[in-house]
Amino acid sequence: MRPSKRSKKILRTGLGSNMRPSFLKALALLLLLSGCVDRVVISPRLEPMPPQRELPRMGYTIQMGAFSIVDNAIRLTEELERQGLNAYYFHHKTGLFKVRFGDFPSREAAAAKAEELVTAGTIDAYYIVSPDDYALARARIYGPTNLRDEIVETAESFIGLPYRWGGSSPDEGFDCSGLAMAVYQLNGLNLPRSSREQFMAGTQLERSGLAKGDLVFFATSGGKKTSHVGVYAGDGRFIHAPGRGKTIRRDPLSDGYYAARYVGARTYLR
Repeated sequence: MRPSKRSKKILRTGLGSNMRPSFLKALALLLLLSGCVDRVVISPRLEPMPPQRELPRMGYTIQMGAFSIVDNAIRLTEELERQGLNAYYFHHKTGLFKVRFGDFPSREAAAAKAEELVTAGTIDAYYIVSPDDYALARARIYGPTNLRDEIVETAESFIGLPYRWGGSSPDEGFDCSGLAMAVYQLNGLNLPRSSREQFMAGTQLERSGLAKGDLVFFATSGGKKTSHVGVYAGDGRFIHAPGRGKTIRRDPLSDGYYAARYVGARTYLR
């Protein structure tokens, strides 16, 4: 006998909102035991990852000098340092040595400071570096990997050079950290001056997660306080200024001296 339209309606509504909760529980248990419903696995709650810290971007910078002899660039750098300016020299892609300093909010502010130096006879000419001139600006087009490569390439350009700028407090890590600061600033990122400030400014990174351009830190003055820093160049090696009077070089992280004094790594790049 075929069910009437009325009985069909009753069957449909019987499985709707009027179904008793006890029946629903029994049905769910039956389906679970019969293998029709997958078991529900509750995943453990994951702790959120710490937010990625970002360095301030460089504004306008004053560049001066075009020296074929590095000692002349060093002398200008030291003169600017005596005036309280955070200057550094570097090996330009033209093969000449140049000097930079400053992080100004506008081209006009940078030019005003440069003109003061011209009037004082400290420099003869200058060039204003725009934020668009940095590798950081090109990273928007070529991606973060390109920026990392540029940072390592910049650090490599210092290898073999004497490291004499950086102030008079080796305990603060100024010698080695001045190199890291210069490398980052030349690529558009305003890294702090001392190694301890650099250590605090970055995002903590496991050694296994190191990538080109990250910074590695060491306690070379005794204890566990950060006093030395280098730029990770890939393949387990880093570029650094080993000490006053020595030249900048590349060393393996596995080197016994540095391996025993390694305190951690920081990244500032996405």
